[in-house]
Amino acid sequence: MLYGLDDGPRTFEESLAMIHMAAEHGATDLVATPHANFDYQFDPDRVAERLAEVSSAAGAALRLHPGCDFHLTYENIEDAIQHPSKYAIAHKRYLLVEFSNLMIFHNTHEIFTRLGDAGLVPVITHPERNSLLRQRLEEIARWVEGGACVQLTGQSLTGEFGRKARVFCRSLLDRGLVHFVASDAHDCEHRPPRLDQARDWLKGHYGQDAADLLCTTNPRFALEGEPVESLKPAANPRKWLTFWR
Repeated sequence: MLYGLDDGPRTFEESLAMIHMAAEHGATDLVATPHANFDYQFDPDRVAERLAEVSSAAGAALRLHPGCDFHLTYENIEDAIQHPSKYAIAHKRYLLVEFSNLMIFHNTHEIFTRLGDAGLVPVITHPERNSLLRQRLEEIARWVEGGACVQLTGQSLTGEFGRKARVFCRSLLDRGLVHFVASDAHDCEHRPPRLDQARDWLKGHYGQDAADLLCTTNPRFALEGEPVESLKPAANPRKWLTFWR
C-alpha cells in the first residue's frame, strides 16, 4: 500500500485510495509490506518516510504500521538475525516470509529455528498460492509445531485464486494450522484491501470465533508482539483429494 516501492500502488493517490477503501470495509489497521527480494531492495528509512507521508495524509482513517514481505535469501536471513526488528511487523517479532515458487530450501526448519533464536516468529504467507508448498502439508505442520505461523490470503478463501488454492486453505484450516488471514492488497481493483468478504466466509464455514481469531485477535497480538492463539482443528476434517499436485 506504499506507492512507488515495488509492485503495489504506483502513485500517492492510489495509496490513499487503498487506505480509504480498507477503512470503508471495516479495517482498523494496515501493515505496509514492501518486498525484500532479488527484484526490490528493502530500505527501512525510505519505508518509514513513505509511511509517515501517507499516514499523515490519511488522517484518522486507520492506523498504519511497518512490515516487510521477506524472502529467504542468504543475505536477508543473516541481516534479519543481526537486526531482528528491521523487517518485523511494527518492528516487534512477527516476520512475513514469502517462499519462492521455484524451490523450497531443504533446511527451512533450521532457518526458522535460527530466526526464532533471534526473537522472530516466521509467518508463512499464502502457502495456498504456492504450488510447491501445496505438496508439503506435513512440512508446514512441522514448521508450525516448531513455532512458525501461517497466513492465508482472503481472496483465496473466496475463490479468486482458484480451486487449488481454496482447497488447500481448507486443508490448513481443518488441521488448525492457520493463524492469520490477510488481504495481501496491491491495488483497489484486482487485489483490493478488503477483508470483510473473507471474514464472512470464515464465519459461515468455521464460525464466528474462528473469524474473530484470524482476522482480529491474532493480528492485534502480532502488532503488539504478543503470542498468538492457535485455531482449533476441525472436529471432522474433510478428506480432500490431492488433485492440486
